[in-house]
Amino acid sequence: MKHTKKFAATAMAAALVLPGTAAFASGGSSDDKMMHEDNAKNVTVNTKAADLRATLDQLLSEHFVLAVMDMKKQYDGSKDAKYYEAALKQNALDMTPAIASVYGEEGAKQFEKIFVDHNKYTTDLVKAVKADDQDGINASKAETEEFVQDLSSFLDTATEGKLPKAAAEEVLRTHEADVYKTFQQYAAGDYEGSYNTFREGYSRMYDISKALSVAITTQMPEKFDNTKADTKAADLRSTLNSLAAEHVALANISMTAGVDQAKDYDAANWAEDMHTADFKAAMKSVYGQAGADQFEQVWTKNHIEAQANLVTAAINDDKKLMGDAQEMLKMFSNDFGAFLGAATEENLPTKAAQEAVSGHETYVQDTFMQYAEGDYKGSVDTFRESYAYMYGVGANLGEAIVKQSPEKFMDGTPGSMPNTGNGGMSDNNTAATTGAIALFGLALGAAGIVLARKRQNA
Repeated sequence: MKHTKKFAATAMAAALVLPGTAAFASGGSSDDKMMHEDNAKNVTVNTKAADLRATLDQLLSEHFVLAVMDMKKQYDGSKDAKYYEAALKQNALDMTPAIASVYGEEGAKQFEKIFVDHNKYTTDLVKAVKADDQDGINASKAETEEFVQDLSSFLDTATEGKLPKAAAEEVLRTHEADVYKTFQQYAAGDYEGSYNTFREGYSRMYDISKALSVAITTQMPEKFDNTKADTKAADLRSTLNSLAAEHVALANISMTAGVDQAKDYDAANWAEDMHTADFKAAMKSVYGQAGADQFEQVWTKNHIEAQANLVTAAINDDKKLMGDAQEMLKMFSNDFGAFLGAATEENLPTKAAQEAVSGHETYVQDTFMQYAEGDYKGSVDTFRESYAYMYGVGANLGEAIVKQSPEKFMDGTPGSMPNTGNGGMSDNNTAATTGAIALFGLALGAAGIVLARKRQNA
């Protein structure tokens, strides 16, 4: 076990010595080096500005996920439709405290009215699409455009022009188009197209939250201890949150579609495969094809396939298969948690990592089992808890990574990672964000190599 841990830590540490880090290995005065070392000690993902961005990441991305699921559930007449509708409304209400903390109660109430009211348009649109009512569709689109105008004006005024109305209009209109197109493709039976649009729209919410958090922290820097929302460390935290939360969303969608034997089940699984491919492509850019293949094997077999087996077991009431799948997930949680502890040189302690991964898997299983057993409200509530949980995972893992290699996440340092072309990520994402994806991909990929060695030496 000691040999395994040493190998994992060495592999991760070596990979983290990226172009740019070497710039500090030689040259420069002793004072410069001391200043650099002091600055490196202060690199963190946990600043007030990064916290604001993470909060907006969570609430805005969850809004998109719930809006799409609400519309699909209403369209299909699903038994849990009313609970997703309620969750969508509650998500809007959950934004109020975040807005109030920045702009006060009056500003929060104004925001809340604009945002809560616009969720009603989704119901109108679903009814119009089901009835093939073009006038109704056009009316819903007009209401949506009114929302875009109202909220963009609010944001422009609230941020004192730091997020200009024209810029806010553009991102809000694009977001609404993402929601509509995802639903329209689903209703038309283009399930693969719908999931592809879903992934693009989901990723775009993180661009919106970044822009908004930068505008707010620029407007009132003292309120956020003069920290910035767009540092490399904040980018890392946001990227890890995005990838982790999207996995939870896709797992929930695919597993519930599976037990319902829904028409979009294959497309939901395809979307999960594309998500896995994003990790694999990112890791390959750092660790090569062999590492990428190892990652795919461990992530898919002991994780994605195990979740699929839970679906099959529930459909067939196969208790043995259910138990086997649960054991696979326990193995994945323990092994992958142990790897993360070793790979981060215990900056993320092994026990904490194992508990975090296990907690995630428990949430996913509970969400699914509640749904399969007909506890739809419980399932939706657990899904929301599961989604929020991943933002703690992203923060803790992100902090461990920057503490292990702070030079990589110091702003103003040279060096970047190659663009991996991850699905849904916008072209204007920073090199640091792309690097963050690659680093996390490396961690996952190296896990496959470590676990393979463990089993060979067993």
